[in-house]
Amino acid sequence: MRAAALQLNSTEDRDRNLATADRLVRAAAADGATLVALPEKWSLLGTEEQLAAGAEPLDGRAISWARGIARELGIDLVAGSIAERRAGHERIANTSVHVGPDGELQAVYRKIHLFDVEVGGTVYRESDGAEPGEEIVTSTLDDGTGLGLAVCYDLRFAELFRILALRGALVVTLPSAFTLATTRDHWEPLLRARAIENQTFMVAPNQIGVAPPGNRSGGRSLIVDPSGTVLATAPDAECHVVADLDLERQAEIRAALPALANRRPQAYAWPQEARV
Repeated sequence: MRAAALQLNSTEDRDRNLATADRLVRAAAADGATLVALPEKWSLLGTEEQLAAGAEPLDGRAISWARGIARELGIDLVAGSIAERRAGHERIANTSVHVGPDGELQAVYRKIHLFDVEVGGTVYRESDGAEPGEEIVTSTLDDGTGLGLAVCYDLRFAELFRILALRGALVVTLPSAFTLATTRDHWEPLLRARAIENQTFMVAPNQIGVAPPGNRSGGRSLIVDPSGTVLATAPDAECHVVADLDLERQAEIRAALPALANRRPQAYAWPQEARV
């Protein structure tokens, strides 16, 4: 299987974002990718107010385009994430969608862990405008391979990725808009750790550059194999990178070092209260 991670500098300019996504998805498919993943908020990345005003339902412009191009090119497309507007909900969801080669929605994942942090003196409060998802989601690629869905800040919560692996995910996509500072210091180590501990492929498309209100994303989109080897790294530009995912080699890794099989769930218990 050949996978592609797409790197965009999305902003509040939806027309430009969609045109760039269309160009890069076509380029990735031309390079032989059958699984293509866009970054977080690829169709619209801006202020809380801009995201709220531009949020769309799943039958809106962004996902309708994704369904059409997946069908046209015959690919599995993870349409990064979008700001989703849902009936009956005051706040938006940060929603990742897997579209199959037939153009049908295969899975919908709403980001569980919202980015409420301070980084480099900048305070981010994603929960001010968004509400968290409540469901861990796996899907199946056209060839039958198990797919796990996660988004950006989810990367720091190892238990999510362990559950995805235990539910059969062999490949996990992580559309992101990682900040410049955290991309520099944490992005690659965390991605490699999640790949190694769960013996999964990680396909991690990231945003790059500046988006309103002046936040910077770090790029360096990655594809990592189950041994933690980086198969592809994006340069500092809007682009795509591809890598071949060797599922037979993955099976050999899991057989030789059966960490998932050697788990002892009966010995694990969550503390009643976490010390933070």
